[in-house]
Amino acid sequence: MTDEIPESERPSKTAVKKEMQALQQLGEKLVKLSNNELAKITIHDEHLIEALSTARKLTSREALRRQLQYIGKLMRGIDLTEIEAGLAKREEGQREQAQQFHRLELLRDELAETGISAIEKALNVYPHGDRQRLRQLVMQIDKDAQAKKPPAAKRKLFQYLKELQAAKPAD
Repeated sequence: MTDEIPESERPSKTAVKKEMQALQQLGEKLVKLSNNELAKITIHDEHLIEALSTARKLTSREALRRQLQYIGKLMRGIDLTEIEAGLAKREEGQREQAQQFHRLELLRDELAETGISAIEKALNVYPHGDRQRLRQLVMQIDKDAQAKKPPAAKRKLFQYLKELQAAKPAD
């Protein structure tokens, strides 16, 4: 009985329950990752890897709930810093991709609205871009708008900007 922690120093039942729910949610995030994304996250515990693999195969909602509880229980005994860091890195990458996508949309919209005069701005951002192709796409957007056609040229312009972004030389 001397090894027991005094009641005043033990966490409350509510705190323990919240911690378990947080671990289950972390486990659920891991289960939802694709195989490639999960492979990028460092997990040293073989039992946890096996439990995650099993959870990904389950189709029964109740079985998945129990498996997530088990995953949470397993994660209580391991160091989660590498797993949390891997998930944070993944989420940061997704945020950066969304920001890049948004910047491309804004540039495309500016090119579509302003026309030829905005091409210089696009070429400042992507100096390796083809001025003639940008001009043709912008002019086609104007023609489509006047003819009340679907915005196919706008989509082509966006795809071209994505290509330029992917091929952008390192600064």
